[in-house]
Amino acid sequence: MNIAQLHAIFLGSNSVSTDTRKVKDNDLFFALKGDSFNGNKFAKYAIEKGARYAVIDEETYNIDDTFILVDNVLETLQELATYHRNYLGLKIIALTGSNGKTTTKELINAVLTTKYKTTATVGNLNNHIGVPLTLLSMNASTEIGIVEMGANHLKEIAFLCAIAQPDFGYITNFGKAHLEGFGSIEGVIQGKSELYNYLKAHDKLIFLNSEDNKQVTLLKDYNKTYSFGNLNSDDAVIYFEEANPFVISKFKHEVIESQLIGSYNFTNICAAIAFGNYFNIEASSIKEAIENYMPSNNRSQIIHKGTNKIILDAYNANPSSMKVALESFEKQQDTFKIAILGDMFELGADAPKEHQYIADLASTIPINLVILIGENFNKTTIFSPKVSVFKSFEDFKTNFDFSQLDKATLFIKGSRGMALERVLEIL
Repeated sequence: MNIAQLHAIFLGSNSVSTDTRKVKDNDLFFALKGDSFNGNKFAKYAIEKGARYAVIDEETYNIDDTFILVDNVLETLQELATYHRNYLGLKIIALTGSNGKTTTKELINAVLTTKYKTTATVGNLNNHIGVPLTLLSMNASTEIGIVEMGANHLKEIAFLCAIAQPDFGYITNFGKAHLEGFGSIEGVIQGKSELYNYLKAHDKLIFLNSEDNKQVTLLKDYNKTYSFGNLNSDDAVIYFEEANPFVISKFKHEVIESQLIGSYNFTNICAAIAFGNYFNIEASSIKEAIENYMPSNNRSQIIHKGTNKIILDAYNANPSSMKVALESFEKQQDTFKIAILGDMFELGADAPKEHQYIADLASTIPINLVILIGENFNKTTIFSPKVSVFKSFEDFKTNFDFSQLDKATLFIKGSRGMALERVLEIL
């Protein structure tokens, strides 16, 4: 069966499924493999649950004509996604970067949906499986697709670009994320810039933050850009106004009061404004979309629990995002401020140095109390009496005096694996 024939089957199906627990009637099931599972073993069960067809790559499981045998299920899924993307012929926006990808994607989607039918990456389905699934979730009514791309090694973004074939692209920033895979900050820049390399090679449009000197330098010889920033932009001039706690920006004659905290979110808002401006959305509609956007999924959420105000930013963390978040928390005009910080993962040999840097930073800025949790933070040298260190979350839960968390503003941030949102269950 060729890819065109498989695409015809896909169009006649309800949706694509890769998890038998979520299979619905008339789905097209792809039997993916992983280090600890083999989807081929569950293909028969997927059919029994209502899937129309199951795509498999092991002859043993090829029972009847409801099973489609291919050489490699994952590669077939990826090829089908590219075929479908070209079949629809829609505009694709690709986003990557070290910090703020998902928030920026959500903001851009909120703005563009005021005028267009969009389909965007759900959550952070941004890898070699998530990007194809995002593309296959688009249909004939979709006018603009917004695809988030994540990576922790070189060549991953280039591979995702080959699948999604974007028409527009934007890199949020270059930071100290996934250093274990990229090897260094230079490796991060090289890896994330694979998006720009694809766009330049195909003469596509790049959205450029004119305040980011590194990106300006990288794109100085490429003239197909749409720039935005405070003062240095030729296309979308957006002004930033320091606020407490929410970010306020000014665009054209509109004052936009977001529900996002932290000055680091200003660039994310700028990007959304720039995309809206480029796609001819009225400033008043851009304002309404951004002001109505409410952060969720442990990303810059403000939660009130008992007598405490909680700034929950526990979805993920790396040294760059931790630094700017702490500096922003320092500026919050609250009476009693507590930072609860968890280990940052995937830093490789840089982990001791980077955790010590964050521990030192948290010790010196004007925060009343600092709580460090995790094996990496437990190895740091602490010189401040306001800092408490716990080797694990259970250690913290068992030994910390929670009576201190009263009428306070808590900032909570750590890598996803630390699951620091569990603090809310204790309060």
